[in-house]
Amino acid sequence: MSKLHVLFAAALLVLVAACGNTLLLTNTTITPDTISPRPGAPNRATKINYSLSRPADVSVYLVNETGKYVLRENQSRVAGDYEILFGGSVDNKTLGDGTYQVIIEARDENGATESKPGTLTIVDADTSLPEMQSFTVFPQEFTPNQDGLDDRVIIRYYLTKPALVTVYLTDGKTKYPIDEKKETTLLTEDKLSEVGPHEYDYDAGIDRLAPPPPDGAYTIVAEAVDANGNMVREERPLTIKDGGTPRAAIIGSAGDWDPTVVPLGETVFFTVTVKNVGTVPIRTKGPEPGFVYTTSQNFSVVEEFEEPGIWRLGVDSEGNSIGRQYPYRWQLGTDAELTQVEREGKTIYYLMPGQVVTISGGVKITDKPPKVDPFYWFGLVQEQVRIVEDRVEPTRITVDF
Repeated sequence: MSKLHVLFAAALLVLVAACGNTLLLTNTTITPDTISPRPGAPNRATKINYSLSRPADVSVYLVNETGKYVLRENQSRVAGDYEILFGGSVDNKTLGDGTYQVIIEARDENGATESKPGTLTIVDADTSLPEMQSFTVFPQEFTPNQDGLDDRVIIRYYLTKPALVTVYLTDGKTKYPIDEKKETTLLTEDKLSEVGPHEYDYDAGIDRLAPPPPDGAYTIVAEAVDANGNMVREERPLTIKDGGTPRAAIIGSAGDWDPTVVPLGETVFFTVTVKNVGTVPIRTKGPEPGFVYTTSQNFSVVEEFEEPGIWRLGVDSEGNSIGRQYPYRWQLGTDAELTQVEREGKTIYYLMPGQVVTISGGVKITDKPPKVDPFYWFGLVQEQVRIVEDRVEPTRITVDF
């Protein structure tokens, strides 16, 4: 072996020996050593500092007569200086008053282990939980399709202390956030929800005509975290079925009027074709096709009142003085054509996806119109939601008087 190789080997041995004799864990401090984990306290948190002279796996935990509380466990760290800001909470729960031994342990890649103890005292800790009392989800079977039946889920609870509350729907993979109703949203100055009742009105996005989550089994999750890190979690099951955005259209030549010249006191008739072009059933109601209104009537007069989510074909005219759009409305198909569902002693009628129906009816002109030849037109109405198709096929109807 050459002299150069001998010198190199000797230097390497000195270096290895030096590393073996170097302290792995140094500069361990806990400042301050007494904390009061509660809002407004001057010493709410402490800083736990340590330094590593070489790479190591580090564990940090607190111990007293009540148990062991782990802050870090076998986490890989390179050489350098480290700091942990500890506010008194472990696993989303604030530790109670008392004196704790703080242990910092480090193990290097050769298995060498060093441990440094310290002391931390907790006084006047706020350990109360931000409870969400009387947490309810109703209904637990949800059909977000704008038919006016079980289209919304109401989530309610009473919050016992200010906390940051997060509510979401999940299938275990995807999270769908749920926002609190604006009129019940109460926040403290630091943006925490206030003590008191809270309510969420979940529509799965259908109010914005967005597609709802796919049908299936879900969980409503609510998490409340207070200023100290105390956390409470509530869960309730929710099933989504028959979800989707309803869609229908007036098709073909839109509609036919007959006659287009009619004496006062006579009836103008129409025929319109409508198709369910969506993926979910559309709820509808009477009067059935073939019904004839007089110009002094509307759907409420004939006791076919508006219902949220109902779809009907409407007729309106120029100079309408009745005070509402499309005062004359008809069911999308006859009872015999539609799918019937019994619900709470009432028969519900649905136009199914892809189904095409022809609606006919009439308006008997018993009142003088504002002009001799007013326009009449069709509309597709989703009641208390939107006018889906408006002013379709406007046609002049001449009224002789």
